[in-house]
Amino acid sequence: MSGSGAREAAHGLVPADTTEEVRARAADGSAPAVLPVGSYEQHGPYLPLATDTLVACAIAREIAARHPVHLLPPVTVSCSHEHAGWPGTVSISSVTLHAVVRDIADSLRRSGVRSLVLVNGHGGNYVLGNAVQEAGARGERMALFPAAEDWETARERAGIATSLLTDMHAGEIETSILLHAHPDQVRPGFESADHTADDRRHLLTAGMSAYTDSGVIGRPSLGSAEKGRILLESLAESFGAYAALLGADRPDAAGGDRG
Repeated sequence: MSGSGAREAAHGLVPADTTEEVRARAADGSAPAVLPVGSYEQHGPYLPLATDTLVACAIAREIAARHPVHLLPPVTVSCSHEHAGWPGTVSISSVTLHAVVRDIADSLRRSGVRSLVLVNGHGGNYVLGNAVQEAGARGERMALFPAAEDWETARERAGIATSLLTDMHAGEIETSILLHAHPDQVRPGFESADHTADDRRHLLTAGMSAYTDSGVIGRPSLGSAEKGRILLESLAESFGAYAALLGADRPDAAGGDRG
């Protein structure tokens, strides 16, 4: 393996499962698939464009280390339109992302994997919530993780000083997770890049550029590898409730698959 494939493998973006390993986990339909959903967008001058993908994959890997799941490779480009204008940012439409998620869920069910958890690393992927609600209305098993409450629990445990409102983009949380999981990807400069903008009521209309020149909204100077480690551990622990919910009263146990 060489080039981009080698770099992806080095960052743990490509699971190494075999068909037989997936077959064994999917035998009773109880192990959910976990799909990291990231983005490819600006994260200031010190974090890479793939930050949200790296964060989603770090969460998913921590989950897979603690829970029986079918770990999928990530969706690496998503809805980053609020970052339009910054070099390197690439977006797809919400319609496309919705269709990709539904196609993946349909394909998984055909192969015997009945439930899917979307591990979202990008706050702008609002459509994922709609995808999960619609799947539930169809009788399918899908969840979106982490919820704000999961992040808040993790923030408190890790001693993150910045609130979830203030820590919007390339701030203390994302910097901490990358310092722990991918320290080689954090460039110098985060120590002096703090910028806050808590009132962002026109974000959807005006985009990020109306609130930051650097692309940063948060306090990355407070980030640390230890905080990143605790954040990931807490999120993996919170995932247990999602796995239990998806496995409860499984359709196959009740005499038929609704999906």
